[in-house]
Amino acid sequence: MRRFRGEAENKVDAKGRVSIPAPFRRVLEEGDPDWTAGLNPNFVIVYGRRNSKCLEGYSLSSMNDVDDLVSRLPRYSKEREILERLLNSQSIYVQVDENGRIVIPPRIRERAQITSKAMFVGMGDKFQIWEPDSYRHDMVAIDQRLSENNFEDEIYSLLDYNESNSEKI
Repeated sequence: MRRFRGEAENKVDAKGRVSIPAPFRRVLEEGDPDWTAGLNPNFVIVYGRRNSKCLEGYSLSSMNDVDDLVSRLPRYSKEREILERLLNSQSIYVQVDENGRIVIPPRIRERAQITSKAMFVGMGDKFQIWEPDSYRHDMVAIDQRLSENNFEDEIYSLLDYNESNSEKI
């Protein structure tokens, strides 16, 4: 399956409509089990992550994967209840319209401080929607962290670790 990759900044109109980048729409189509040519894909926007200044978009199949991970936790554990509440009550189903746009409801736009523009950021099995200046500030913070003690080399070495120690993960 394709993955969400790249960045795209798009305008948001007064009604909260914004175009989903075309490559992202292809991933959403592949990730919607009910999608067929001529239909518009559905997906999920999660807005409940604390201390996060962005929204997260998941294809239906990716969201099912997340739900499966949550369901592996003990049924009545506090951790499972917290994750279920954050992921289920603070998320919405969204359908891409015939013009490749979605409507982000006002209270959700407000939560991410999205006004006239939105930055779409590919994250592999999900994507993020940011207010562009907030995204740029977050990228500066990441660059600073990577610069500290040559952390960039260390972060990429995790990929080798994961592959050679896959049974531990």
